[in-house]
Amino acid sequence: MRIATYEAELSRRGPGLLYGAILKGDAQVQAVRRVIAEVEPDILLLTGFDYDADLVALRAFSDGLGQGAYPYLFALRPNTGLQTGLDMDGDGTLGGPGDAQGWGRFSGAGGMAILSRYPIQVAGARDFSAWLWRDLPGAKLPEGAPEGLAVQRLSTTGHWDVPVEVPGGVVHLLAFAATTPVFDGPEDRNGLRNQAEIGFWRDYLDKRLPMEPPEGRFVILGNANLDPADGSGRRKAIAALLGDHRLQDPLPASAGGRVAATVGQRGDPARDTADWPEPAAAEPGPGNLRVDYVLPSADLAVMAAGVFWPEPGAPLAAVALAASRHRLVWVDIRLP
Repeated sequence: MRIATYEAELSRRGPGLLYGAILKGDAQVQAVRRVIAEVEPDILLLTGFDYDADLVALRAFSDGLGQGAYPYLFALRPNTGLQTGLDMDGDGTLGGPGDAQGWGRFSGAGGMAILSRYPIQVAGARDFSAWLWRDLPGAKLPEGAPEGLAVQRLSTTGHWDVPVEVPGGVVHLLAFAATTPVFDGPEDRNGLRNQAEIGFWRDYLDKRLPMEPPEGRFVILGNANLDPADGSGRRKAIAALLGDHRLQDPLPASAGGRVAATVGQRGDPARDTADWPEPAAAEPGPGNLRVDYVLPSADLAVMAAGVFWPEPGAPLAAVALAASRHRLVWVDIRLP
């Protein structure tokens, strides 16, 4: 069984626009589909995919992957674009993207979705997205704005526990997409929140929260927006998760050649999952980073793992570039 996560960056500037792009055969949509069709995951978490209440866009996107390719779909309303009614970003106005529980131009922007070839136990799915940041045990909160912190949810996008029926039993998908740890000020609001979103899963497994963790096998997956060795952010948060004895880090590697690593990079560039500009570029960025993860529980047998990153000049290299700045990450698990 192949489980994957993919930050597809399929978010548009307004509600319904992604659905229209799918119907029109938008080039990026087609590129994302080609990547998915090439890797052929059995279970896929898409992050950066606009949500709508009836999953119209998700169904249309899935239909383009082939009739019945993914008969089971799941998505919940994310925190992105969900307005708080407060001036959360301090710009003196209400209702902007920064005043939402998670940054977003509209409610549902850049949400998450699961596509599966195996039945999803929808009734057993749990959504922790309404959990308040301040209620996390030992929460480290930024200074100032007490009114905003009183209503601020922990999840930028969402934290889900979704059980999937697979041969031999059930696997719980612990899915999330965290905020980027930059684009804030000296209070390090985004860095602290990113750290807390990642740390949520260890608190959940430690039974430090009032929700019981899953019994049996699970996989933590999604866009953590944090590299354990490079880039900005509180890197100890992801390092602690990767080193947790209840998890496995399969250390996936790309199959082909890679864009040159950032100067001074401490991590392994073969395991990067996002292709951002280098600091010396005309429009500088953090360089390539490992930010997307598929982390099976220790009781699952991992057979292989990888990052779909074709070497320059390979047949699908241009497709991967056109699809997203991120790359699809997958892990093969042997089922009993």
